[in-house]
Amino acid sequence: MYISVKDAKNQLSELLHRAEAGEKVILTRHGKPVVELVPHSGKGGIDFEAGKRWMEEHGIEKVVSYISPDFDDPLPEDFLITPTSDPQ
Repeated sequence: MYISVKDAKNQLSELLHRAEAGEKVILTRHGKPVVELVPHSGKGGIDFEAGKRWMEEHGIEKVVSYISPDFDDPLPEDFLITPTSDPQ
């Protein structure tokens, strides 16, 4: 089902029910598809198991091999200061 964003504003509840029931609901703007309403998958966050499998498949043992002891120390005060004149 294709419906304009303008028309969808007045029928949002019905469109949500249709999408939840498995119907493909596509919102259009100026006749062009911009978004598809789909039911929430229920999955969220990071799939750590998939990441672990990928690392094993690629022979990666550690994500980070070294972190400097001063990693989270404050930066020097002039670190983000940019010059006001062109050095050239």
